[in-house]
Amino acid sequence: MSVTWDDIGGLVDAHERFLTGARVDADVRGAVLDSWKRCRSVGLEPDRLLVPYAPGLALDDTFLRAAEPVLQRLTGSLSEVGMTVALCDSQGRMVQRLGGDRLLRGRLDDVRFAPGFDASEQVVGTNGVGTALAERGPVYVVGREHFADCLQPFACAGAPVRNPLSGHIEAVLDLTCLRDDSDPLMLRLVREAARDIEARLLEQATQREQALLAAYRRAGRDADGWPPQPAGTRPGRYGEGAGARLGRIDLAVLREKAEELIAAPHRTLDEVMLSGGRSALLLRRQVRGAAGETGVVVEARILGGAGVGPVGLAGPGTVDRPAVVAGVVPVPGFATEAAVAVPISKITPPPPPKKRAAATGLSGSPTSPPLPTLLLPSPQPSAPEPVPVPDDRLLLLGDPGVGRLAVLARRRLELLHEAGIRIGTTLDVARTAEELAEVAVPRFADFASVDLPDPVLHGEEPGPLGADTPLRRVAVGSVREEPDLYGVGDQVGYVPSTPQSRSLETGRAVLEPVLAEAGGWLAQDPARLARVLTAGIHSLITVPLRARGTTLGVVSFYRSGHPAPFEEDDLSLAQELAGRAAICIDNARRYTREHNTALALQRSLLPKGRPEQSAVEVAYRYLPAQAGVGGDWFDVIPLSGARVALVVGDVVGHGLHAAATMGRLRTAVHNFCSLDLPPDELLTHLDDLVGRLDRGEGWAVDSSQADSGIVGATCLYAVYDPVSRRCALTRAGHPLPAVVGPDGTVEFVDLPSGQPLGLGGMPFETVELELAEGSQLVLYTDGLIEDRHQDIDAGLERLRTVLARADRSPEETCEAVLDALLPARPSDDVALLVARTRALGPERVAQWELPSDPAVVSRSRAAVTEQLAAWGLDELSFTVELVASELVTNAIRHATGPVQLRLLRDRALICEVSDGSGTSPRLRRARTEDEGGRGLFLVAQLTERWGTRYTPDGKVIWTELPLP
Repeated sequence: MSVTWDDIGGLVDAHERFLTGARVDADVRGAVLDSWKRCRSVGLEPDRLLVPYAPGLALDDTFLRAAEPVLQRLTGSLSEVGMTVALCDSQGRMVQRLGGDRLLRGRLDDVRFAPGFDASEQVVGTNGVGTALAERGPVYVVGREHFADCLQPFACAGAPVRNPLSGHIEAVLDLTCLRDDSDPLMLRLVREAARDIEARLLEQATQREQALLAAYRRAGRDADGWPPQPAGTRPGRYGEGAGARLGRIDLAVLREKAEELIAAPHRTLDEVMLSGGRSALLLRRQVRGAAGETGVVVEARILGGAGVGPVGLAGPGTVDRPAVVAGVVPVPGFATEAAVAVPISKITPPPPPKKRAAATGLSGSPTSPPLPTLLLPSPQPSAPEPVPVPDDRLLLLGDPGVGRLAVLARRRLELLHEAGIRIGTTLDVARTAEELAEVAVPRFADFASVDLPDPVLHGEEPGPLGADTPLRRVAVGSVREEPDLYGVGDQVGYVPSTPQSRSLETGRAVLEPVLAEAGGWLAQDPARLARVLTAGIHSLITVPLRARGTTLGVVSFYRSGHPAPFEEDDLSLAQELAGRAAICIDNARRYTREHNTALALQRSLLPKGRPEQSAVEVAYRYLPAQAGVGGDWFDVIPLSGARVALVVGDVVGHGLHAAATMGRLRTAVHNFCSLDLPPDELLTHLDDLVGRLDRGEGWAVDSSQADSGIVGATCLYAVYDPVSRRCALTRAGHPLPAVVGPDGTVEFVDLPSGQPLGLGGMPFETVELELAEGSQLVLYTDGLIEDRHQDIDAGLERLRTVLARADRSPEETCEAVLDALLPARPSDDVALLVARTRALGPERVAQWELPSDPAVVSRSRAAVTEQLAAWGLDELSFTVELVASELVTNAIRHATGPVQLRLLRDRALICEVSDGSGTSPRLRRARTEDEGGRGLFLVAQLTERWGTRYTPDGKVIWTELPLP
C-alpha cells in the first residue's frame, strides 16, 4: 500500500466507509481489513482510546540474554534513521523501547506508545505489535491503515518471537517511525531480527543439554537406584549375544516409553515388554549440571535374554551407538540415518554459538525443536575404544518440558491420523459434522460444537457469513451428559463481538485462552454463559470451516476438565482438524446438492398420482439409494377398452444422467402406448430407441464423456384387460413378476427373459395368462431382491414368503415387502408396483355380432338405444346412436370380415367397432363439394377421445364419451 494512496485520501475514505458498514475489500489489504474487523467487533472507537499502564514489566532472563545482542545490533544499525526498536511481552505490553530521535520519542510518548503501556490490538487497534500478535506473524502497517486516529502519523513493522522448542510467542519485536520515513524493508528487518533471537534461544537450549550430558557422565555408575532383580535373572548388557539385537519396532517402543517417562514428573520406573519374551526396565533419574541446570535421564536394562545391542555398549568399556543424539549430542560430519559408532569420550564439543548458528542455518529460519531422542542402532565398530562405564545404560536425556512437548506432538499426530480415518466416512453433511465432534472430544476438547447455515445442510452455496447470519447447531460432542451451551438443532445467532462471529467474518481462527476475561464472548448471552463458566468451561478456540475459498460454518472447541488453557499449538491443531473436516463437509454438501437435484428431477419424471382407471387397484413405492438417485421407474397407463398398462423399468447407473435417461424412456413408453401396440412390439420399438440414444441419435458421440451412453436398461411391460381378465406380459432383462392369487398362493410368471434394452437383434416374447379377480400382480426392480450380500434366488424366496398372504390391500403389500426386504441403507434404488385386478362384469358389457350388410345399421342403432336405456343413460342415446351408426357403416363399406359392436360402461362410456381389416381410417377435412368424408370428423367432434388399435384378427375403432 503506497503512501501516495494514503495522501490523496483513498484510505481515509475507505476507513470512513468501513466505519459506516460499507464493503471496502477492494480498497484495503486483507490483513489490515481483518484487523479493522476485529477492532470493530470489540467496540473500539478510532477517536477515543483508553490505554492501560503497568509499571515494572520484564521478560524472562533467559530470553533477555538471547535478545540483548540482537537488539543492540539492530539499534546500532538504525542509529542514523529516525526509527525506534520496541520489545513487548506476549500480551502486547511494551517492556523496552530503544533508539529513535527526540522528536520521534516525544510523539510516541504523546500517543502512549512507551514502556509500560499496552499496545495490544484490542486496546489501541491496528498496529505493529498488537496486529502481529493477532495474526501470529509479521505485519507492516502504515498511515491510515492504523485503526486509531492518533496513530496515523506513524508506520510500524512487527514480528512475534517464538520459543523454538514450544512454539509459544515469548515477545513481539517492533520497528516504528514517522509515516514519511517508512520503508517496506522494515518488515524484512524485524523478521530477521526475530529469527536471530529465536536462533540464540535454540543455542542456549542446546548448550544446556550438553551441560546435562556432561553432568551425567561425571556422576559415574550408580546401581543403587535400580530395584532388586528377580532371582536367577541376569540383566543383559547392551549388545551381548550375537543376533539378539533389538529390532526397529522394539527400539521405537523404548523411545516412546522413555519420552513418556521423562514427561511424567511423578514416575521413576516403567517396564516395557519386548519381542522374543524379553522386557526392558526403564529408570528415570534427575541430573544437575555444573551451572545449576536440571534435567532428566532415562536408563534401560534388558531382562529375559541378551541385550539391546545397538542401543548401548557392545561390551565392557565400549559403546555401540550412533554418532548423534538429536538435539543432545551432535557430532559434526555424521548423518543420523547412517550413524557410525563413536566413543562418547571422543565426542567433539559443540562449536561456539556464532559458528554453530552459521553452520546450521539458525540465522535464517528456525530449525525444528530438539526433542529427546533414543540412541539409535548403528554398525558395530571393528575396533571399539574404551569409554567410561556409566553410559552403558543411557537411553534418553532431556528436559521434562521438552519430553512433554515430544509426547504432546506424538499425540497430536495420532489425533490427526485418526481424524483422517474417522472424518468423512459418509457423504452426509450432518454425520460428517458429528464425526468431527466425536474425534475432538475428549482427546482435544471437553466440548465441541459445529454450527452450519441451513443452506449448507441442504447442499446449497452458503453465501457470505457474518454476525447477522443465523446458524444451526448440527453436532455436539461433550464429556458431560447435559452441556449448558446450545443443543443440537438450536438456531444460533452470534453477536458481532463473539469469537465465532469474528472467525466467520475474518476467515481466521480465534483463541480465547481465558473465557472469564472474554467480554465479547460473554455478550452473546450473559446469563447462560455465566452458568457455563460456573460449570468449569474456561478456554475456547473457534475455527471457521473453510473449503475451496468458501466459509461453510464454524466449529468451537471448549476446555473444562483440563486445567490448562488452550495455547497456540492447540490452535494449530484445531485449524488442521477443522480444515480436514471442512473439505469433507464440502464434499458432502456438493454430493447433497447433486443428489437433491437428481432426486427432484426423477420425482418430477415419475407419476405424481394414480391415473383414472378401474381395471386395477394400485399402490407403488419408489426409494432412492443411499449412494445416489438411480434410473428406476414405474408407470400405470390407461389404455383403450378399459385396459391398463403396467410398466416397471431400470436404467443402469446413478445420478443425473440415469434420471434424465429414465425420463426419456418413460416418455417413449407413453407415446408407444398411445399407438396401442402389443407388448412385444412396444418393447421392440423401445429397444430400437435405446440403441439410437446410445449411439447419439445420429450425432457424433464424444466417448470421452463418462455418461455418453446409457450402458443398459431393463423393462417389464404388462397389459391387463378387465373384460377378459387376461394379462399379456413381456420383459427385457427384467426380474420375473409375481402373481399373488386371491387365496394367497404366490407364483413367479415363467416369462422369457429377453435381452436388456439397447442390444437389439432378438425378438421379445409375450406370455398371456388369465388372472382371477382380486389377484395381485407385483412388479419390482432388482434393488429389492438383490444386493452385494444376497443373491437373486435368495431374494426371490424371501419375496415369495412375504407375499404369501391373502388378506392384504396393495398398500399393505407394499409396506410389508419393503419392511421385510429393504436393507437399512440400500445400495440400489427400488421401484415397487402392486396392482390388484378387478373385472368388468357382463352387466356392464354389451356386444353384438353384425353381418357385412348395410341393413344392420338401423338394427345396431336400435340395440344401442335399448342398452343405454337399460343403463339409465338416455341422455347419451342420440350421440352414441350417431357414433355407432357411423362406425358400423364405415366397417361394412370399407372393411372385410365380420363386424362387432361393443359397449362398455366404465368410468366413461366406450363404444367399439371391430372388423377384419388392417387398414386404419384417418381423419380428413372434406371439401365443400365432397359428398362424403365427414363421418370421422363428426365422431371426433362428438366424443372425448377416439382411436384405433390393432388385433391379430384386424383392428378396433374405439371412442369414449363422458358419463353424465
